[in-house]
Amino acid sequence: MDVPTPVSRADVPTPVTPQPDGQDRAPQPNGPERPGVRSPLSDGEWHHLHPLTPLLRGGLFLLVIIGVFIANARERLLELFVPAFSEVPPGEYPPDPVDFILGNNLLLIAGGVVLAVLIVLLVAFRLSWRFHTFRIGADDVEVRSGVLFRTHRRAPLDRVQGVNLTRPMIARLLGMAKLEVVGAGLDANVKLEYLGTRDADTVRGDILRLASGRRLAAASTRGASPAAAGPGSLAQRAAGVVGDGVQGIVVGEDLSDAEPESVVRIPVGRLAASRLLGGSTVLLLVFVVVTVVAASTSTLWVLFSVVPAFLGFAAYYVRSLARGLRYSIAPTPDGVRVTFGLFTTVSEVVPPGRIHALEVRQPLLWRPFGWWAVSVNRLSGRGATDTSTDQFAAVLPVGTRADVERVLGVLAPGLPPEEWAALFEDGVLGPRPTDPFTTTPARARLLRLFSWRRNGFLLTHDALFLRRGWLWRSLSVFPLARLQSVGVRQGPLARAMRTATVTAHVIPGSVPTSVGVLDRDDAVRLLDDTSASAVAAAAGDRSHRWAG
Repeated sequence: MDVPTPVSRADVPTPVTPQPDGQDRAPQPNGPERPGVRSPLSDGEWHHLHPLTPLLRGGLFLLVIIGVFIANARERLLELFVPAFSEVPPGEYPPDPVDFILGNNLLLIAGGVVLAVLIVLLVAFRLSWRFHTFRIGADDVEVRSGVLFRTHRRAPLDRVQGVNLTRPMIARLLGMAKLEVVGAGLDANVKLEYLGTRDADTVRGDILRLASGRRLAAASTRGASPAAAGPGSLAQRAAGVVGDGVQGIVVGEDLSDAEPESVVRIPVGRLAASRLLGGSTVLLLVFVVVTVVAASTSTLWVLFSVVPAFLGFAAYYVRSLARGLRYSIAPTPDGVRVTFGLFTTVSEVVPPGRIHALEVRQPLLWRPFGWWAVSVNRLSGRGATDTSTDQFAAVLPVGTRADVERVLGVLAPGLPPEEWAALFEDGVLGPRPTDPFTTTPARARLLRLFSWRRNGFLLTHDALFLRRGWLWRSLSVFPLARLQSVGVRQGPLARAMRTATVTAHVIPGSVPTSVGVLDRDDAVRLLDDTSASAVAAAAGDRSHRWAG
């Protein structure tokens, strides 16, 4: 899909505001005439990030240095902390670096080298922080970074697809978080890493309100941010946010502004059971059987070769379970907020009109329990090779029917709520005797031997529904206002049987977008009807501006 090129500030005509003196004067989006803001960091001026940002961004480099030091001074550390295990026979190992320094009277030189390295690191961190600034204007979010090689990134607010707030474990302990402004396009995101937790939350709200076309509210009463506060030592600034970080770990995400009836909570037992009953467990059981059979035939090397695979499965289960813990989804004035993660907490806000496709699916082993999962397609602003994109697709890892209906009502508020019950019966659970879906014709049922009753489509005034699957049931929902186009294709076998495959063209993602083995005439008729309906829906859509 062709993504529109972001429009620069110079290409956008500046509105003219009539003035009392009779002269038309263009407003200054980043100047003092801008209305009051909720956060001191959203005043249109350039600001620095949190003073501890270089420490977190350069943490890997520091860990490498510490690892090298421990590897070279391990004997000295054993002698210092565990004297009983520090007796090494003479000549058994090369001289210890500390012994070499002491034996050659190089203590002052070594101390000077260490001091010089520390000074260089401190200066580098200071320069990195000094030249890393950001600005939130009326039209875009800008970030400048780099000392020798300067980088300037800009995210137009009218192209913002959402704002993600991530709190890694170490950053949470320090009361810090990073913001990621999701843009429209590949590698179009702008990151603000790191800010104080309270600052990040208020700045996120400001960005979303500006993207919606609203002016910002009056300045917040929560107090000035540490980054914008007056002079003080680095330790004092850091200590002021550590308490907030510890409180955030214990209390969790603040849902005070969410509607209680729209918040979905996942019990830990259900989450753990759903992970064990997923497709990965079936694959693991097959892998175990193959391993046992191979080991019983005296191929013992198999036992050693499968250890990494078992570790990979264990890591997957732990990561999947940790991601689903502390999950919540809630509507807010700025969009749908989805929060997940135990160790690294991610809180994303998806504004209205940014959901391009939804899928409700049910694996076979979940069917006795009545569980479903919901995933979406939306612009992530990340590169094509970024594997972290998939974690933002699942908006409901596992839930009951009531949970699914509530989530669908939150994610697609433009669809009539009274139709969701019937659509769930027909689309997810169906077919019923009075099935509104157009399914596989009788002449082609051999190509969908078990699923021909569920293989079909339904077009309404608001959305296109594609239903498929007998063992793994799935329903894809495409709001017509977000639909780019619809395609119909035929292969040699399809032409012989007068069938076709219908594909809904939206942004790429995890939601299946096609259904095959449909009657050719039905597919062509759907193409014409959907094209006309999508144009009408897009013309009347105002969901990209969700504020009056």
